[in-house]
Amino acid sequence: MTFDQILEQAVLVRRYKRFLADVTRADGETITIHCPNSGSMKSCSAPGSPVCFSKSDNPKRKYPHTLEMVHNGTTWVGVNTSRTNALVAEAIELGRITGLDYYEALKREVKTSDGSRLDLMLEYRNGRTYIEVKNCSLVIDGGARFPDAVTVRGTKHLRELARLVREGHRGIIFFLVQRQDCRYFSPAADIDPTYASTLRKVHQDGVEILAYQARVTPESIEVVAALPVRLDT
Repeated sequence: MTFDQILEQAVLVRRYKRFLADVTRADGETITIHCPNSGSMKSCSAPGSPVCFSKSDNPKRKYPHTLEMVHNGTTWVGVNTSRTNALVAEAIELGRITGLDYYEALKREVKTSDGSRLDLMLEYRNGRTYIEVKNCSLVIDGGARFPDAVTVRGTKHLRELARLVREGHRGIIFFLVQRQDCRYFSPAADIDPTYASTLRKVHQDGVEILAYQARVTPESIEVVAALPVRLDT
């Protein structure tokens, strides 16, 4: 995915109220921008960090600018979770995800039951593959971790995937790690033990786990490589 505009660079003053951030521009002006990330952004929200943000042309937005990425001193970290599904869909369409090819149709935001939607569905001649996508921005000691905050909704998605697998479909939980300073992926059991234990359980029941790494730059974000998954850490 190549950005359709030149992102503006600034310095992070603070991130607060989950969806707001104050940044200081190159000319010294401090503005408030939208932060499209419901997690804690642990390890990628330190005051003083370089950031990149985009600008919306929607005149009705209270905060027209959107935080896209934060530099942690080593790598750019993609934090705009509203882009994650499109990034994974693009990677599938480009044939970059092993085992997710030769499909007949790709659909997004698919209702699977009352009150439940999953991010992607691939239709094949002999069945369907349901995919729930999660953005991963937390890295600790070389390991990408998810979640970075307790996620009841995320646990619900895992159980929905398991239900679909029991019905004969293929179910995949897909973790997109938007940073390049990690070697593997594992669930953050210290942050959300329920999510971690549920992930292990549904995997035993047939839900597949994929983790891929993205290269994040101020010009583009590109899914580039699969990461090993460790469930025993």
